[in-house]
Amino acid sequence: MKRILFLILLFLYCGLSYAQTTDNGILVMDEFMVPSKRQHIEIPGFDGFQALKCDFHMHTVFSDGNVWPAVRVGEAWVEGLDVIAIADHMEYVPHSDDVKVDFNRSYELVKSLAADRNIILVKAAEITRQTPPGHFNALFIQDASALLPGKAVPENDKEAVAKAVAQKAFIFWNHPGWKAESIKGSYDWIDFVDQLDKEKNLHGIEVFNGDNFYRKALDWAVDHNLTVMANTDVHGLTAMTYQLGDNSHRTMTLVFAKERSEAGVREALEAGRTVAWCGKYLAGKEAIMKNLFQACVNPGKPYQKKGTTRYFEISNQSDLYFELTRKVDNRTETILLYPRSSQLLTAKDGENSREYEVANAFVRGNQNLKVQFTLGD
Repeated sequence: MKRILFLILLFLYCGLSYAQTTDNGILVMDEFMVPSKRQHIEIPGFDGFQALKCDFHMHTVFSDGNVWPAVRVGEAWVEGLDVIAIADHMEYVPHSDDVKVDFNRSYELVKSLAADRNIILVKAAEITRQTPPGHFNALFIQDASALLPGKAVPENDKEAVAKAVAQKAFIFWNHPGWKAESIKGSYDWIDFVDQLDKEKNLHGIEVFNGDNFYRKALDWAVDHNLTVMANTDVHGLTAMTYQLGDNSHRTMTLVFAKERSEAGVREALEAGRTVAWCGKYLAGKEAIMKNLFQACVNPGKPYQKKGTTRYFEISNQSDLYFELTRKVDNRTETILLYPRSSQLLTAKDGENSREYEVANAFVRGNQNLKVQFTLGD
């Protein structure tokens, strides 16, 4: 009797469910629709700092981008970012016949949406001068319209940057090697930039822009104590530029902050606690890079011993990639540590430490990070 009752109830439930989806004549076929979900990018912090995933350079239709500001917030949420800055050009607005020129509008349109998505939105603008000196991003500004829009002429280059300085902006030099082949002198430490640096009005520099690595820029960041930056500078959809998905991501700046807030982001940028991340490549100042590596990679304890050989399982607990190399008997030994994975490592008794170069991690333009493992029992 109970079984018959159960079958009757099941029949009624199925009939009701079927009626709910088909009685109105609409069949929802959502199996090929993109699910609404946020990618989690696992980057550990260190010394009490948390890793924030940031992109401080992107564009919308309010300058020369091809998307509405809300798209930038939606992409950031889906792609696992914590912080973004829409930095539309001040001196270049090619859509002005179709979009009303308002340099604060992209920020105002989405500041509430960003907060709803738990995205920190930094108010910004791109100071777009001729190259050289090139382009500069101004972060944490109050009023973009009070900067210097209009035609970019060399005689007011200093005034354009001074307008951002007056708003106490964090200023970084964008893509310093852009047009290096076509414009003489665009990839040098030029007098204009040197003066900004001496006046303490230049705070950072893009080492990675999109898929470009400006090696000399990393050297300048180290030598002049500038904050290392990496951004997309994206104009279209990120999904049409990057192969997004498992173990893939857009170019970004990893910011190691005391707290997840705009104030926390600014403090970390001013302190220079950043690492540039593009594809499988990392770039940054040596001390920060070592701290990050040690937070990600752990050789562990030996799990087995055969004779004088100990066996370890070295693990990478992050979504970063590390290519470890060392010279052994005139050959190169390589360990590839893929995101969130482990590899085997063996060591002889008495070998208590081992040094590797991280071939995909740069601390200068032509110098890789060196790390040392303690191989304890």
